[in-house]
Amino acid sequence: MSDSPLKDSINAAMKAAMKARDKERLSTIRLIQAEFKRIEVDERVEIDDARVLAVLDKMVKQRRDSATQYADAGRSELEQQELSEIAVIQEFLPAPLSEDELTALVDAAIAEADGTGMQAMGAVMGQLKPKLQGRADMGAVSKLVKSRLAG
Repeated sequence: MSDSPLKDSINAAMKAAMKARDKERLSTIRLIQAEFKRIEVDERVEIDDARVLAVLDKMVKQRRDSATQYADAGRSELEQQELSEIAVIQEFLPAPLSEDELTALVDAAIAEADGTGMQAMGAVMGQLKPKLQGRADMGAVSKLVKSRLAG
């Protein structure tokens, strides 16, 4: 057992996919585990749940970008593969926040931040990132924070 219950659940999902002979799901889960292993070997660390969420979030973002590029190039079979990988990866991420929840968290972080205007951007984003990891697109959060600080 590792220090990461999320990592353990991914291992369990891999075993279930092997038993079910679900090749596509198994392939995606193996991609996830390969990324974990690469990080652990490169950085000589055991990754925890926070890092697992960050890695999964990054993998989803990469696949969204790839799917968009494949769609623009007319490669629908590759786009579908990327979208199916996103669906598998997202199973391990926490439920996404609604617009109202996200706005409430952003407003609370702005209220707590020392400073006003765009100078507070770094402090607000620093507060929000650990709370929102894997639950919201940080690019969209950044735009929301900017609009709140500017207006």
